[in-house]
Order: sequence, then C-alpha cells, then structure tokens
Amino acid sequence: MLDPLVRSGPMSSGPKMQVFLRRFAGVPGALRAAALGLLMALPGVAAAQATSSSPSSQAPVRFGILPLGGAFESRSDWDPLLAELSRAINRPVSVLSVNSYEALEQAIQRDEVDMAFLSGKMALDAVTQRRMKVVAQVVRHDGLPGYRALLLSRKTPPFNTLKDLLEQPERWRIARGEKQSVSGFIVPQLQFFLPNHIAMETRFLSEIVGTHQTNALAVANNEADVATNNSADFERFKLRFPAETQRLQVLWESDLIPHAQIVVRREYPPELRTRVQTFLVNYGRAKGPRGDAERLVLKSLHDLAGFVAADNSSLQPAAKLAYQLARQNAMTAQWVNDAAREARLQRIDSSYAEQVGVLKDVSP
Repeated sequence: MLDPLVRSGPMSSGPKMQVFLRRFAGVPGALRAAALGLLMALPGVAAAQATSSSPSSQAPVRFGILPLGGAFESRSDWDPLLAELSRAINRPVSVLSVNSYEALEQAIQRDEVDMAFLSGKMALDAVTQRRMKVVAQVVRHDGLPGYRALLLSRKTPPFNTLKDLLEQPERWRIARGEKQSVSGFIVPQLQFFLPNHIAMETRFLSEIVGTHQTNALAVANNEADVATNNSADFERFKLRFPAETQRLQVLWESDLIPHAQIVVRREYPPELRTRVQTFLVNYGRAKGPRGDAERLVLKSLHDLAGFVAADNSSLQPAAKLAYQLARQNAMTAQWVNDAAREARLQRIDSSYAEQVGVLKDVSP
C-alpha cells in the first residue's frame, strides 16, 4: 500500500501527530516529550506548513522500506525523515508499505519504487537489474562498518547447544528469514549451515519464514527452536521484549556484514540524486534543536548515527557473498553429470563478472 506523506511533515495535527507519537513508543517518555517540543518549536516547520498546502503537480517519489518489524512499524519509523526529505527535494514522497522482502522485490520489479532502503542481495539486484544507483549507506552508533548475522535459541534444554543442532537438525524447528534476507538466510546458509552439510530449506523438522522480530518471538514462545537474526535487530528486540529476551541466547554469530544502502532510480537527474544524498549525509549532523530532534528520529531507526555518501562500489561485498553462496549451492547439489555442474558454475562466474562491471559505475 502506498501511503503519501503529507508535505507539512510529521508534526502536522491529527493522524500525523498520532503516527509521530506511536513512532517514539520505544523511546523513554522524557526524550519523546523533548523531541516533540523541539520539533514543534522550530520556526521552519510552521513556515513549511504554510507554503506547502497547495497540492504538487509532480509525481511522488515512491520510497520502499525493508519490513524489519512490520509494515506499519517500518513505515511510521521512517515518516519524520521522509517528510523532511520531501521538503529538501521539493517533491512529494510516498511510502511503499509491505509485509515481506518478496513483496518489496516484486514492487521494484514492477517499477513501483523510485527510491529504497535495501540491504545486501536486494540492493545488489536493484542496482544490477532494475536501474538503481546507490547514493548513501547507513552508519550505526557502535561505529562498526557492519553488523552480524546471529542464530538464536532458548537457554533451556533440550534445544540449546550448537552440538545438538549440528548432530540432529531434523529434530529442530527453524524460524528463518526470506531468501533475499542477508542475515536471515544468505549469510547463515553460507557461513554456517552449508559448511556443515545442512540445507536450511530441507533438513529441519519444520520452518517459519518471517521477520527477525517474528522469528525471535517464535523461539522465545517455543514455536521454533532456532532462529536467524542479526545483531542490530536483536538489540532493538531486547528493548521492546525484555521478558522474551531473557529466554534467549546467541548460539552463533557471523563475520561482519556491510550496512544497508539507499538506492535511487537512475532515470532521475543527477541533480536530484545529489540533493537526496546531501540531505541524507547532513541529516542528524546539525547542532541545536533541529539536530537533536533528527538524532532522535535516527535512534528509532535501528539506533542509526546517520548516513555516509556511497556509490555502487559499496555493494561489492554483497556481490561476493551472493557469488559464494551460488557456487556453494551448485557444488553441493545433485547433477546428472559433471558437465552439467561445470556449465552451472560457468554461468555463475559469468553473472558475477557482469555484476562487478556494473558496480564499477560510481558516477553521481
């Protein structure tokens, strides 16, 4: 569902105010009140509201968001930032609200998305197949250049050790991400399961496919025994579900995975892409009330510190991950003969070379 952002921004009255308050539900009350007061006191907000009441004749920029918690939660988290972006680029912005990676991917394929917050494989496909360009990459407060995929289990026996998981995966119920999810599927499959001769899709007693939040809750509530997750989402989960977190433990963590990117359709003029990049890089950097309010918005977005300028080359690690997974899947699959396997491997190598070529385009 596409939800247009009101040009007057997140601090307009009625439903938008309700969205803003819901968006800060996870932030302590004193900080919520401070953010609300800071934004309401900004002189630019009232002026922007007064000058933007007339409808725009320009088509909205359609922004797609990964469903990290849920469709409504993801949308409301981004609403304040996107309303400010709309004013910065002088164009309306609408939000694509979806419940799954697959739904967002299909929307991108149908050209229903002009700009998006994507990670790993989805960002890679958007750039190499759907005429998108990277303009920015997120930065988190921990200062690390990425995050880690995790496997979660309950602390209590019997399903609570890696040894048991590796020896008898067919007795375990798994809750995992969609195949497009880097930390929910690709990295655990590549770095943990396949090296131990376990295929996530076929070796477990049952499976749940959902968001990181859904999957963690499934394990905590004994609806699954092991779940994929990531370090950023699990930190957010700890704040929102402290009782359930007490039942969980981290069984395994991956190498660092690069952070998500913001991509914009190539058909937009370079000037607009540059304005988007400039807005994102400067968001939350200013001193004073506006900067304080923007930093609170970023904190609600997975504890982000902000954005840095980036280009297509930032997706090279994601391309390498996808390449390694495809080769490993090909090597472990059943083939009618060696020639068929070799042909598949050659196609994988050729596709990877094409991707690397596209990612060398670092023009604005």
